[in-house]
Amino acid sequence: MSKNIYIIRHGQTDFNVRQIVQGRGINSDLNPIGILQAQSFFEAHKEIAFEVVYTSSLKRTWQTVDLFLSKNIPQIIRTEIDEIDWGVFEGVEHHPSLQKEYYDIIEEWKNGNLTIKIEGGESAQDLANRINIFIDEINNTPHQTILICTHGRTLRAMMCLFLNKPISQMDEFEHQNTCLYHLQSEGNQFKLIKENDTKHLNDWIKVSM
Repeated sequence: MSKNIYIIRHGQTDFNVRQIVQGRGINSDLNPIGILQAQSFFEAHKEIAFEVVYTSSLKRTWQTVDLFLSKNIPQIIRTEIDEIDWGVFEGVEHHPSLQKEYYDIIEEWKNGNLTIKIEGGESAQDLANRINIFIDEINNTPHQTILICTHGRTLRAMMCLFLNKPISQMDEFEHQNTCLYHLQSEGNQFKLIKENDTKHLNDWIKVSM
């Protein structure tokens, strides 16, 4: 029997709006727009019979799927799908020197240098290693219809790992707040059904991250 995996990014936070780096070390709340985005996602997908909801340990993911949890769907919290740790960048507003270092790191990862990391943070390989632990759990769970709420960089890496693509290609997977990626298993492989889907968002809610 095939599995249907629905993966979403959390709703908007004030850190997103202010372009402040929020990784694993920032436990921010959804802002009012983020709450509306979460409500819109719920209204569009509330008829799906999710058997379990996985979230990271960061509350912005819990808040995004709160309406599903209110239906008594079991929640499983996994630190393996926390956002990447951005080290000394955590909590820092974007400025030219930070932006350059950030994009230099991203470029290194695109070139396959996956062990490069920001001071005090995680590398792309560190992130992939813990996500692989989580994917093993998903592959072995008896649940067939699963909702996962995670974070932008984690979502990118997760998609590569589910689809057997190199982690160096993770920036090919675009994301917005509460965007949906829908995967369906075919034997031991997954195929992509929906990618960066935001149809549930009204135009006035939709924001560019």
